[in-house]
Amino acid sequence: MPDSTALTDDTATLLHRCAYGDRTAFRMLYDRWGAKLHGIALRIVRQPSLAADATQEAFVQIWQQAHRFDPERGSAEAFLFTLVRYRALDIVRRTAREVLGYEGEDAPDDSPDILSRMVASSEGVALKHCLEQLEPTRRTMVTMAFVDGFSHGELALKLSIPLGTVKSAIRRSLLALRECLAA
Repeated sequence: MPDSTALTDDTATLLHRCAYGDRTAFRMLYDRWGAKLHGIALRIVRQPSLAADATQEAFVQIWQQAHRFDPERGSAEAFLFTLVRYRALDIVRRTAREVLGYEGEDAPDDSPDILSRMVASSEGVALKHCLEQLEPTRRTMVTMAFVDGFSHGELALKLSIPLGTVKSAIRRSLLALRECLAA
């Protein structure tokens, strides 16, 4: 298995190539990250058809905005995860406003969820270890924001904490995770 640095660098290179209209690089990016991004979207929207929509919208945005990726601001993986997360949250907000007719239930997804798959990898084990180092409330906030898809405002309401406190706690937690993972 290639080390995560090589994979990240390769992903950054693919994003850079996409910014210049390289369709082969885009296909490679989709092949490498499509299933993972779909898993993240599925965890947020909880419906396979909506997760597919979020994943497609994220890849359209990746193709159109690959030039916005800046390795100085974060990893290529974070760029991809952020795009799919926001697309999934947009879909959740849109569908919450819609009046839906009867739709049959989707068949249950028997595949392991994104957290189970992630913990199976060496990067996932390292992330789990670093998450365990966080204070429990901050760990809960990070998990609710990035796994369950809650916005900062939703977290503030749900946890009865001021919005500024939620934002700063998540930012400090992400910085602590970055330091822990870099060690």
